[in-house]
Amino acid sequence: MPRKFIFLINPISGTASRKLLPQLIAAAAEKHAAAYEILPTVASGDYHFVQQKIKEEHYTDVIICGGDGSVNSVVQDLRTSGVNFGIVPLGSGNGLALSARISRRPEKALELVFMGKPAFVDGFLINDSFACMLCGLGFDAQVAHDFAKQKKRGLFTYASQSIKHFFSAKPYSFEIDLGETSFTTEAYFISIANSNQFGNQVTIAPRASLSDGLLDIVIVRKMNKAQLPLSILDQIAGRNKIDNPKHLKKSGIIYLQADTPCGQLRPGWSPALPVYHRPTKIHHPLLKQRCLKNYNNTAAASMVFPAPPDRTPMNNYMATTDNGD
Repeated sequence: MPRKFIFLINPISGTASRKLLPQLIAAAAEKHAAAYEILPTVASGDYHFVQQKIKEEHYTDVIICGGDGSVNSVVQDLRTSGVNFGIVPLGSGNGLALSARISRRPEKALELVFMGKPAFVDGFLINDSFACMLCGLGFDAQVAHDFAKQKKRGLFTYASQSIKHFFSAKPYSFEIDLGETSFTTEAYFISIANSNQFGNQVTIAPRASLSDGLLDIVIVRKMNKAQLPLSILDQIAGRNKIDNPKHLKKSGIIYLQADTPCGQLRPGWSPALPVYHRPTKIHHPLLKQRCLKNYNNTAAASMVFPAPPDRTPMNNYMATTDNGD
């Protein structure tokens, strides 16, 4: 069956790279003799019209040209359509694409889409909502929430929001239930990670893999605020080892990994704590399974985003080696 591509371009992502992208797509499609159509992403996240096109016109690949928000929105709505997914990074952080080592250069990202081999990577469900990158509770969720409201994006804006909230941040009480082990703790934030980073190579979960069937859980516990930046830098630099949940250290950041299902996290407070794109209380177990396919540049093990047991796996294009960008 010949491949047919739908390119979904976020009309507000990127700058010059977005404006030139239709020309680059046309050139790459002509080079590889591939049929394609370009459509805009939609803020509502309702891609029923794309589902119809896939079904009626037999499209095989959906390429998302945007940032992490665009990727999660599109994949969440189309993951049962049986298509391959690709990413051309145009966002301010591009955390998922960088975790997958996809080039920020559109030409290289497009070459991977047309020439790479699809492989599975993971995704996960929280309260029946799909996520393929991160879920945050607490400080980082508030920063992400306020960052999304800013007219200007980018690393400087994100750093400004982080500094703004740092001085007013307060720890919250959490109950963490991992099945065999449960405990309570005071924490500034908790990150539940499939990918290894927030974006821009800020690797909050440096040991996370998109294809290991595990979720990395980073718990930044209550500590002296003077120690907090250095502790987070140690975590980002990969100096913290994975903790044994049955023998947790008494202070500092807790770094855990859990398989499917990985348990329940219940905030032990009220009112609600902000959660980036997710309900605050995580009532249901976190499920992580293979669900999306991606295109590799190496002979490394295949990767795919997981899907629920009763749903069709998805595919996504990703590289597994650093391309120097």
